Amino acid sequence: MRKILIATALASSALAGSAYADDTGPYITIEGGAVAQRHVSISDGAGYEQTDAFKHGWEAGGAVGYDFGHFRLEAEAFHDNSVLKSQNRPTGTTPPNGYYDQSSGLYGRTRTNAIMGNVLLGLGHWGGVKVYAGGGAGYADTFLFDNLASSGIISGHDHGFAWQGIAGLTVPVSHSVDLGVKYRYFDPSGANQFGYSDGTTREGTLRSHSLLATLTFNFGSHAAPAPEVAAAPPPPPPPPPPPPPPPPPPPVAPVCNNGPYIVFFDWDKSAISPEAANILDSAIQAYGNCGTVPITLAGYTDSSGSVRYNLGLAARRDEAVQAYLTGHGIAATSISSHAYGKANQRVPTADGVRELQNRRVEITYGTGAGN
Repeated sequence: MRKILIATALASSALAGSAYADDTGPYITIEGGAVAQRHVSISDGAGYEQTDAFKHGWEAGGAVGYDFGHFRLEAEAFHDNSVLKSQNRPTGTTPPNGYYDQSSGLYGRTRTNAIMGNVLLGLGHWGGVKVYAGGGAGYADTFLFDNLASSGIISGHDHGFAWQGIAGLTVPVSHSVDLGVKYRYFDPSGANQFGYSDGTTREGTLRSHSLLATLTFNFGSHAAPAPEVAAAPPPPPPPPPPPPPPPPPPPVAPVCNNGPYIVFFDWDKSAISPEAANILDSAIQAYGNCGTVPITLAGYTDSSGSVRYNLGLAARRDEAVQAYLTGHGIAATSISSHAYGKANQRVPTADGVRELQNRRVEITYGTGAGN
């Protein structure tokens, strides 16, 4: 399992810098890797007990779901298979007692088929790398075969409730494909009764840890590529020198330009971009003609995301602009801010649309500004 994790992480790191998969929409995941069954304590409830240990086995499965951006809902099915490695029967239990392995004639295996419903929450992303965790519940069909030549045989199926915990990360390899690594803790506690050769049953829960490589195909809409900017034509020859200018008019008193000055933000970001910094520098320079009039900041988002989340994002954008202004000598006491979220769209859109013109902060000067 360690080799699978290292190989997947190296492949993911090599691809992280250049590709980004879709944020929302339906998807299909294929997964496969190694499974490690925990030591299984098997008993009949009447003094008989044994502990089975298994070799690392294999697991394969898949999932179909929908990515809502900050969380995912999916239906998953998988199969795993492991071979019995050894068995330990403490002294004082039903004979035979002691430690047994394949050299002692021990043979056995286990397999599990499961159908699960999962809820996965996004924990954050760094560049293209996304980290998630969650859990699920569903139905499991388990099988255990345990044969020691000098003892009875455990062989049977059981089915019932199962639950699991999940964590993982994904890295996009294109606009529609993600490569990832996934950890699963699986507990089929409702499918733990297995038949014994004397007609009785033995109880043992086949809990397991899995480490899987995942390949996810996303079917969300793609953002249109940015148009290419044509090269500027060569400049025309310089005109002849103009005649001497007339005498300058008498100086005019400076006029306060109230704005609004509008700065735009990347999707789900509140950082000041170089373009936004240029606009803020112009606004700061213009404020020099306005004395100490009040400044109002109005923060907005586009229509993607929830109302509550967008109000917080708009407030963070207000804070970023205010920090820039105060960092350039404007007193914080002159500034007030309001977060409107996805209200008052500059470009009206349907809900869920990422429109750059709506991700903004508007800066206005003077009494009553921003109302």
